[in-house]
Amino acid sequence: MISSELHAAGVHDPALRDAYRRCRRLNAEHGRTFFLATRLLTPQQRPAVHALYGFARRADDILDDVLDDVDPRRSTAERAERLHTLATQLFHRMAGDSEAGDPALEAVVDTARRYDIPWEMFDDFLASMRMDLTVTDYPDRAALDRYMYGSAEVIGLQMLPVLGTVGPPEEAAPYAAALGKAFQLTNFLRDIDEDLQRGRVYLPADELAAHDVDRDVLMWCHANGRTDIRVRRALIDQHAQTRRIYDYARGGIALLSPRSRPCIAAALTLYSEILDRIEAIDFAVFAQRATVGTVRRLQVAGAGLARAWAARVHGAGS
Repeated sequence: MISSELHAAGVHDPALRDAYRRCRRLNAEHGRTFFLATRLLTPQQRPAVHALYGFARRADDILDDVLDDVDPRRSTAERAERLHTLATQLFHRMAGDSEAGDPALEAVVDTARRYDIPWEMFDDFLASMRMDLTVTDYPDRAALDRYMYGSAEVIGLQMLPVLGTVGPPEEAAPYAAALGKAFQLTNFLRDIDEDLQRGRVYLPADELAAHDVDRDVLMWCHANGRTDIRVRRALIDQHAQTRRIYDYARGGIALLSPRSRPCIAAALTLYSEILDRIEAIDFAVFAQRATVGTVRRLQVAGAGLARAWAARVHGAGS
C-alpha cells in the first residue's frame, strides 16, 4: 500500500521513499482522525499530505519535548535553538544549497517543490511555533488570530495545491485557512485541561473575562476536575464561535477538485463532531476528553470512501 502510494506520487529514490514512509508513520500514530481522512485522497496525493504533517509534527515535538530519541526535558533556550536549526535546515534545503540533516525534511522539501509551496508559509508556521516557547496567554482575539495564522491557517493553505481547485486557488484560500483555524480552535476547546498542564491558555483573555473567568478560575477547574459555571458559559461562547467558522469553511469544499472533496468533507465532519461531543458532555472538559468513537469515524470514512471512488471513476471517464 505504501509503495503503491509512493509509486503513484512519482517518488522513486530509496532515501526519499524512506523519508515519506517516516512521515506517514508519524501521521498514523499521532493524527488518527486526520490520517483516516487522508485515506479518502488518491494514492498520488497522500504522500505529500503525510510529509506536511510530518514536518509540523517534528516542530511540535521540539516544543513539547516528546522526542523520538527520548531526550531529557530541554530549556526554552535549547528548544529555541532546535527550532532555529530546523528552520535553517529547511530554508537551505529548499534553496538547494545544503543537505537537510533531518529525515523528515527530505519529504517536505520534495513536496514543497512538487506543489510550489513557498518558503514563506513554512516561515510563518515556524514563527508561531517560536511564540509557543514564551507566550502562554493571549489577551484578545486579534492576538490569538496572529498565532493561529501561522499555526493553523497556513496548514490549510499548504494543503491547497495538493488538494487542487476547480477555479483560481485564491478563491478557495480563505476557506482552506478557515478550516485550519476551525480544527485548531476545536483542539483548544477539547484540550484546555491538557494545555493548562503545559502552562498555556489558548482562549482570548478578554473574552474569558467577560464571563468572570481568568487563569486562576481555570486552574481551579483543573485541580478539581470540574467545570465552573462561569467557565461553562465562556466555553459555550467559544464553542459557538468555532461553529460559525466551520459553517463558513464548509462553503469552500465545492471549490476543491472533486477527487479531494470527500477527504475534506470527512475531516470537517469528524472534527466538528468533537464539538458535538463537548456539548454532549456538558462542557466537562476538565473531567474527560471529548472524542468521536471508532464506529462513527469508520461510518464517516466509509461514506467518504464511496464518494471518493465515485469521484475517481467520474474523473477517469471525463
